[in-house]
Amino acid sequence: MKKPTCDMRGMLSFQILNILKKKDLCGEELANNIEKCRGKKPVASTIYPALKRLSDSELITWKRNGKRKVYSITKKGACEEKKALVYFEKLYSSIQK
Repeated sequence: MKKPTCDMRGMLSFQILNILKKKDLCGEELANNIEKCRGKKPVASTIYPALKRLSDSELITWKRNGKRKVYSITKKGACEEKKALVYFEKLYSSIQK
């Protein structure tokens, strides 16, 4: 697959929150979901620091399930995801195909 010219790394936190609002997932499952959208799977050194930042900000929480951590969005995280969605819709609504 050809590397995209537009860098979408700044969207990772929003994308994680958006995915977690639908279903609780472990880090590997999140990475696989992100790959479906972006065409490229984020590496562990990218996704796990983002998950840590979101957890430290109380936007997500996690529970241990065997050896895995299963992440879920908090009420605060859902509120922030909704605000971000409104912002992105306003920001990008004028873009033409």
